[in-house]
Amino acid sequence: MPAATGLGPIAQIALHVSDIDRAERFYAEVLGLTPLMRFGNVAFFDCGGLRLMLEGGHEPRGAGHAAFCVYLRCADSAAMTALLQGNGVYFEREPHLVARLPDHELWLAFFRDPDNNLLALHEERRPASGR
Repeated sequence: MPAATGLGPIAQIALHVSDIDRAERFYAEVLGLTPLMRFGNVAFFDCGGLRLMLEGGHEPRGAGHAAFCVYLRCADSAAMTALLQGNGVYFEREPHLVARLPDHELWLAFFRDPDNNLLALHEERRPASGR
């Protein structure tokens, strides 16, 4: 496939949720994402230029039943984990080192939203930052 396909970066990720009101509160109030708009059973959030779409009215997923994961960038995964735990979020896997790359370390922490969608904190820890 040619390198110049005309496709740009990902514009939007869609998640199915069972209760749009509950999901909207979780993503806005617990995770602190910026709400963009809501139309009926669909809510949109800004994730640093990437749009997250929540579409309500779907059956909840069972535990461990995720075909995807949304990775949310953060500057300090340990501090963000503590903040979210204070808001009642349970972490399946707390921040842990995934890879040492030439210019940074990749740290991830996994948790779920009220519909059991898998989410992760994604930190690129740079040596110069002292962390």
